[in-house]
Amino acid sequence: MVTTAPSPTSAWFPALDRPAQEFGPASLDVISGQIPSELNGRYFTNGTGRLQRGNERVGHWFDGDGAVLGVNFSAGEATGTYRYVKTDGYLAEEASGKYQYAGYGMGNSGPIWERFRPLKNAANTSVLAVDDRLLALWEGAVPHALDLDTLETQGLDTLGSLSNNTPFSAHPKRDPVTGDIYNFGSNLGAKDQLFLFRCDRSGTVKQRGIVPLSRKAYVHDFILAGPYLVFVLSPVTLNVWPILFKQHNFCDCLEWKPDYGTDIVAVDRQTFEVVSRTAAEPWYQWHFGNGFVGDDGTLTFDTVRYPDFQTNEFLRQVPTGVTPTYSLSTLWQVRLDPKNGKFLGTEQLCDRHCEFPTLAPQDVGQPHRYTYLAIHPDNESAPGELFRSIGRFDCETGTLTAADLGNEMYVSEPIYAPNLEVESGGWILSTIYNSSLHRSELWVFDADRLSEEPLARLALPSVVPHGFHGTWQSKC
Repeated sequence: MVTTAPSPTSAWFPALDRPAQEFGPASLDVISGQIPSELNGRYFTNGTGRLQRGNERVGHWFDGDGAVLGVNFSAGEATGTYRYVKTDGYLAEEASGKYQYAGYGMGNSGPIWERFRPLKNAANTSVLAVDDRLLALWEGAVPHALDLDTLETQGLDTLGSLSNNTPFSAHPKRDPVTGDIYNFGSNLGAKDQLFLFRCDRSGTVKQRGIVPLSRKAYVHDFILAGPYLVFVLSPVTLNVWPILFKQHNFCDCLEWKPDYGTDIVAVDRQTFEVVSRTAAEPWYQWHFGNGFVGDDGTLTFDTVRYPDFQTNEFLRQVPTGVTPTYSLSTLWQVRLDPKNGKFLGTEQLCDRHCEFPTLAPQDVGQPHRYTYLAIHPDNESAPGELFRSIGRFDCETGTLTAADLGNEMYVSEPIYAPNLEVESGGWILSTIYNSSLHRSELWVFDADRLSEEPLARLALPSVVPHGFHGTWQSKC
């Protein structure tokens, strides 16, 4: 069910080696620089707060209990709060002191009658801020609602009409013009299909649809590109029967089948009807940057691309602190004709090992210039390491600007906070683990000057483990 960690050598591992400690609300001390007075809003990020109970350790990084960091910026000051998402599974395992539920990379080794419990909704992957609450997202069920200020868990949120176990992805896309929120969920049961959702600004589902799939493909993220929703089915398929009979966990039943190639499905976002299906060469991706439709009708999107599915093995090894699996990912651009499904080609944009592509929220689904990424200083030092720098790729010039943080600093996903007081421009925020001091910090950069010193470095009251995804909510 779980693994026991060997003696680790990774400098980043102490941030994950012990369960994180909640804190706040607490005023954050400024280590250096000054918080911009125009920075007014909330920064949120989600990840795994604990990866072990007693001597037992989770089987995959994706199985850790979700914990959310929230930092409120106002008038040049910052207040931080860090809370576990109090899911039913978390509370039950806290009370018993041991793991009771299966997860992405964990089976249930208990009595046969206990093995058919549903997977634990770990609420650990991302967050979505709506008008009156924060949603802690997971892939396999509906989100948990949190209080925007205190981060206290309010319970499962059915978004107005969903059942508790309806799959709702951790990668929703918000249209910057209408405010509509689009998302999907994978249903890999008797019928292989994607559930589609359109929510209003408040997070209430207003439209639903279904896209049939030709196989049991694992879909983690998608693209909003002008009038289309785009789904990329890499050749990773799910052997569902061992899961149904509780013989293996989900992770062990994912199989890399390069002969299947990659399928790209373009969907009309107004009607949720399939417009075209496109065949391409095999690759794998967790995440996409942005997508848009050009004046000539070409659909273009960016993705962080892997040559195979070895990335999953690397992520399985992270909770042990020993990561010998090398899985290189780089930024690529894909082009196709969405009306007839003709594949127009791919191009590598940047050869630096990278992940977690983000952009200014006002650019989602439209032509954009900049993509922000967690990167490695160089590919030679990438094997076994987590990301140690932040980069900005300029789509117009094809150049990469990188922040020099130093070898002892480990970054999280860069989050863009727009400056509402000017027509363009903003800040990049990232939670940083300072391995030399065993301390977590929040760094604020000028988005246009990543290669310069951060505008502010803030000390967090306790270590926040390396996380996954976050968001920014502006205050007018």
